Amino acid sequence: MKAKVFIGSKCRENYEYESRKNPHTKKIVSYVAICNKNDAKEALEVAKEAYCKNKKVPLHQRVDWLLDVASKLEEQREDIAKTITDEVGKPIKFSRIEVNRAIETIKLSASAMLNIHGETFDTTATPSGKESLAFYKRESVGVVVAITPFNFPINLVAHKIAPALVAGNSVVLKPTPEAPLTAYKLAKLFIQSRFAPKDSLSLVYGDVEVGSTLVESSIPRVISFTGSVGVGEIILKSAGIKKVALELGGNAGTFIDKNADITDSAKKCAMGAFINSGQVCISLQRIYIHKEVYEKFSKALEEETKKLKVGSPYEEDTFIGPLINEDALDRVKRWVQSAINEGATLVCGNKAEGLSYYPTVLKDVTDSMKIVCEEVFAPIVSLVKVDDFEEARDKINNSLYGLQHSIFTNDLTLAKRAIDEFEAGGVVVNDIPTLRFDIQPYGGVKLSGIGKEGPKYAIEEDYTQIKSVVIF
Repeated sequence: MKAKVFIGSKCRENYEYESRKNPHTKKIVSYVAICNKNDAKEALEVAKEAYCKNKKVPLHQRVDWLLDVASKLEEQREDIAKTITDEVGKPIKFSRIEVNRAIETIKLSASAMLNIHGETFDTTATPSGKESLAFYKRESVGVVVAITPFNFPINLVAHKIAPALVAGNSVVLKPTPEAPLTAYKLAKLFIQSRFAPKDSLSLVYGDVEVGSTLVESSIPRVISFTGSVGVGEIILKSAGIKKVALELGGNAGTFIDKNADITDSAKKCAMGAFINSGQVCISLQRIYIHKEVYEKFSKALEEETKKLKVGSPYEEDTFIGPLINEDALDRVKRWVQSAINEGATLVCGNKAEGLSYYPTVLKDVTDSMKIVCEEVFAPIVSLVKVDDFEEARDKINNSLYGLQHSIFTNDLTLAKRAIDEFEAGGVVVNDIPTLRFDIQPYGGVKLSGIGKEGPKYAIEEDYTQIKSVVIF
């Protein structure tokens, strides 16, 4: 099936197409239109013109629009879940979960917009003031460019376009080259809804040429990007004066306290380290364990890891499917071998079948190893023995990233300290840092990015702006 271009509400088909292969079967599963910078420029111009008209669309219509899309997505849940598995190799049970989350994200966006509003303020509060009727209101910002990654190819699209559209903006979407058909199917639901304002959403594909054209243009007022730090830095330098929201990499860590429930924490940590083959920004990468429970936890984690099935993403009980491509697999092999050469001990894993890499646990790692200090984005986790919470905190914070961290403990005082002292955009107590609810404010500090996702918070920070009004 072809992933076609939408320039506004018009579907364009006069393109050359290239194929996308399933990373597990190597069979062709979709075709994507080959776009260039002229397509990007045209989409921006259409979005600009559409915004001038559609910013006046009443809120009830925009809310009905999103709810209609959510309803249609529910009807097509199985088809789109299979499309995700086809394009990126995500195990089918997790593809279904992602579609369900996208439905929730769209509904949350509609609900959030109903509760975002301005307020009055008193202009006689200072001696220099005087009596007036004063308030601020929230307005849409204009054209939004949304650029999304492969690892959550429908929910991360929903997290960008649903809040932006319900807030009254127009959007140009450039999805990941690895999952064009998934994005196309969702965008088509938005564009063909009977409630859709004309030309409010465009869909183009491509890589550097198309992306840089979108980012550098003076038309968009917001660039929302999820991806690598390197690309995020380029966007920030080239975007000019506009809002830029960046959800970048992570290097999530957790601390296992001596009084933690070892069985529960090991089971959860196996999930957090290896779900989606570790291809998650908040994948659990570093586990710091109190010396008194180090061996017990290590053994428990090894046992839980060996329970996870590696295999075809189309089988219902598969937990780990393929990595996205050969480059990802080659990088993982190099990093693990480098760590072993430097003294790390392999507990389990370090085996590949096709593009599927078995979940890998390493001990005796050091802070300078790539598998510890850089983002792995693969099913690898490192275990480190520590004397106490203070040592764990210092090692967890010794990172260029700060997306989410966690702690497993039954000590309330220690949990409160972790909340205050971990340098991250989010802290989880007694669960994995890989935990994310779509309703929460989500985003990191340091090189993990700027801005927040989560419908309410994205609308407030990125997709609306405040206008102050004073009436005499």
